[in-house]
Amino acid sequence: MSTNPVKPSMRDSLVAAAFQLFLERGYEQTTVDDIVRTAGVGRRSFFRYFPSKEDVVFPDHEQSLADMTEFLAASEDGDDPLERVCEATRLVMRMYAENPTFSVQRYRLTREVAGLRTYELSVVWRYEKVLGDYLRTRFADRRDGTLRANVVAAAVVAAHNHALRHWLRSGGEGDPLAEVDRALEFVRTTWDPAAAPGGTAAEQEPDDVVVVIAKRSTPMWRVVREVEASLGEG
Repeated sequence: MSTNPVKPSMRDSLVAAAFQLFLERGYEQTTVDDIVRTAGVGRRSFFRYFPSKEDVVFPDHEQSLADMTEFLAASEDGDDPLERVCEATRLVMRMYAENPTFSVQRYRLTREVAGLRTYELSVVWRYEKVLGDYLRTRFADRRDGTLRANVVAAAVVAAHNHALRHWLRSGGEGDPLAEVDRALEFVRTTWDPAAAPGGTAAEQEPDDVVVVIAKRSTPMWRVVREVEASLGEG
């Protein structure tokens, strides 16, 4: 039985070469030519996998975005939209957790290079858009559907990023999935009162609707009093 180690793919070799050079020389001082020379491939091979030097710093996000989109598209009508987007966000945290060393190195690099922080923000926006698009379809029958979808998507992404940064700043110590679960629980209890300790489904029921029939000539104060009496107020 062969015991030869699995040879890394060309894509992985390019990422490894790039980060080796970034750590040794710095990001700005490293060129694409330096990366391909270290990896032992040509420039054409680099650009087959990565459109730019920035993209080699974030090699896993395209697949992660695709996985999130596919996961949300597989939702069923009975799925709770808030739970579904929270679970979709956990997919991203699992991606980071699969390689803590690389994730921490990338975090430190993006803190040092302003251009990479800008690139990172554009990636975060794409995740938020995927979540928002899904929620807008699920909340389409609500009067506040678009607003709710946008705010919930932003809250979920913010909670995920809070947990992610806390884990990365610690050097990748601890359980990142537990971190993100705590952060997402805050979002769930904020947007779903029934999820809060002691919460009940009744808290989510719509307000009572009271219909009062009165003559056009009835004074408004009398109408108001009728409404209050119906609601048991006053």
